[in-house]
Amino acid sequence: MLIGEVARRSGVSARMLRHYESLGLVRPSGRTDGGYRAYSDEDIRRIFHIESLRSLGLSLREVGRALDDPGFTPSELVDDLIRQTRERVAAETELLTRLHRIGAAEPAGWEDVLRTVALLQALGSKSARTRQRAALSSAEGEPVAVEALVEAVLRESDPIVAGALRWALARGAEGGAALLAQGLAAPVAEVRERAVRALAGIPDEEATVPLREALAHPDAVVREHAALALGARGVAEAVPALVDMVVEERNDVDAADVLSTLANRPGAADGIAAALVGRLVPGAAGAPARRRLAQALADIPGATAADALAELARDEDRSVALTATYVVELRGGR
Repeated sequence: MLIGEVARRSGVSARMLRHYESLGLVRPSGRTDGGYRAYSDEDIRRIFHIESLRSLGLSLREVGRALDDPGFTPSELVDDLIRQTRERVAAETELLTRLHRIGAAEPAGWEDVLRTVALLQALGSKSARTRQRAALSSAEGEPVAVEALVEAVLRESDPIVAGALRWALARGAEGGAALLAQGLAAPVAEVRERAVRALAGIPDEEATVPLREALAHPDAVVREHAALALGARGVAEAVPALVDMVVEERNDVDAADVLSTLANRPGAADGIAAALVGRLVPGAAGAPARRRLAQALADIPGATAADALAELARDEDRSVALTATYVVELRGGR
């Protein structure tokens, strides 16, 4: 079969067939009387074999090895192809993500595009100082997609840079709360904590909704940050979680402060005092927990808290009794 017929049937151009021949990948088995290349059935099968290997991403050099090297091991090559393909997909995904972010920033011209690209590169810099400057500049009106800020804050380990990113999000990055809420479902605990801390810094109702939902989160750290943030916003639903924090000695001082603030809202004191007193059931709380509960009751106004403290002043544990007595004296002197 002549080269033109082979090209037509195989889909490989005559020029490429000549290139294969020059590389020694396939050689026509014979020649016609006129000196033209003549390909046998075996030659054509080899051409299709070459094309199949190329479709997997092999270079022509690797194709030659696969066809002619007796010591060639396909498994190693396949593993290498998998790695290369993953790297290529990752690079293309990163490019697609970057293009999406540039588009989300709604650039008015090429100057805006270049400024957005520079900002995205700075947010991904290895330098903490560069990332911090990028976060602060994004809060000053630079065009940047909120997705970029959220992704940056969820991966940021430097506390100073993380604070700058949370501040940038809190300054009105529309849609940030919904994206951060997705971070609460991350498999990595550090990412979940970064997400809830960033949510806590967003002051409007957009963040309050996912924070309420976070009160039932299986991660205790997420629940704690959500409770502290909600309590500071006057949300009474946070009270049970805040009381748990006092009893279990997890950010108990901060929790007690928030409970005190909530208790000074009209009509809230008795309910909060009752929630604290309810944890004083005999056998339910050890001496350290009773002592922390006495301290938390110190700034809760009303008779419920006063009666509980009077009872704790007679506690069998000396440290609890002394703490409660001291609190009672402080309250009496006000």
